[in-house]
Amino acid sequence: MTDRALRLGTRRSKLAMAQSGHVAEAVRQLTGRPVELVEITTFGDTSREHLAQIGGTGVFVTALRDALLAGEVDFAVHSLKDLPTAQPEELALAAVPRREDPRDVLVARDGLAFEELPAGARVGTGSPRRMAQLNAYARSHGMEISCVPIRGNIDTRVGYVRNGELDAVVLAAAGLNRIGRGGEVSDFLAVDTVLPAPGQGALAVECPAANAELTAALGALDDPHTRAAVTAERSLLAALEAGCSAPVGALADFQTDGQDVHQMRLRGVVGTTDGSALVQLSTTGPVPASHHDAVALGRELAAEMLAKGAAGLMGERAL
Repeated sequence: MTDRALRLGTRRSKLAMAQSGHVAEAVRQLTGRPVELVEITTFGDTSREHLAQIGGTGVFVTALRDALLAGEVDFAVHSLKDLPTAQPEELALAAVPRREDPRDVLVARDGLAFEELPAGARVGTGSPRRMAQLNAYARSHGMEISCVPIRGNIDTRVGYVRNGELDAVVLAAAGLNRIGRGGEVSDFLAVDTVLPAPGQGALAVECPAANAELTAALGALDDPHTRAAVTAERSLLAALEAGCSAPVGALADFQTDGQDVHQMRLRGVVGTTDGSALVQLSTTGPVPASHHDAVALGRELAAEMLAKGAAGLMGERAL
C-alpha cells in the first residue's frame, strides 16, 4: 500500500460522521496511513418520504456503494441494519466491528419509563417493527398508546419530545451512545419487549473486493462473534423475503459459561403494525463455526416463523 490518504465514504449525518470517525481512527492506527472522510449525500438523506414508502432497503447505502465502485472512495462505513441482505460480488464486507448496545430506547418527557406513559401517550417512531411490538406490549399490559410515524435525525426526533409535540420517541441505543447522548435515555426497552432490527448496533466496513490488501487490513477490525450474530439475523430477514422497512425484529446473543461462549440464541419476531398479531420464536444452537452455519440458523428460524403464519403479517411481500 502507498502512504496516500485512504478515503472513507460516509453519510453526512452527525451519527454517520461519528461512526465513521471512530472507524477512521482505528484504521489510522492499524495501517499508519492518514484517513480522510468523504461526505456523500444519499437518497435516504434527501427524501422526506417515510422509509417504508421509499423502499427502505438500500436508500442510505446505494450512493456510498456507487462511490466505492467508481473509485471515488477506498472504503465506506454503513450502519449494518441499513444494508440490503444480498452482498454485491464486487464489494467485500471487510469488517463487522464489535457491536454497540443493540437495544431500542425511549426518550420521554419528564424522564418517564415506557410503563409510566400516560393513557393515550403519543410515541414517535418511523419503524413498523417498533410499532408492531410496542402496540402488542401495550395491548397485553392494558396500556393505551398512539404510535406516530416520524422521520429525521436524532436532533429532530428528540425535538418532538422537547417541544411537547410527542410524549416519547423510540431510538436505537447505539446511535445515542455514539454521539455521546446516552444520558438522554429515559428507559431501555428490554429485548423481551422489543426485539431490535437485524444488525442494529453494528457497523459494516465495505471496500472493493478487488483490493485484497485493503480488505485484509480492514479485516483486523472484525469481531467474529458480532459477525456471526448479525449474519444469522440478516439471514432470517432475507429468508422472510423482507426488507429493512418490514416489521421484522431479530437478535442473536451468546450464552456464556464462565469465560467460554458455547451457544448462540437467535430470536425473531414479525407482527402487524397495530400489534394485534405477532409471531415470535427463538432457536438455540452451537456458536456458528462458519458463515454457512450462521446463515443456516437464520433460515431455519425463518422457516419455522413462516410455518406459523409470519408471511401474512408482513403486508406486501417482494416477489
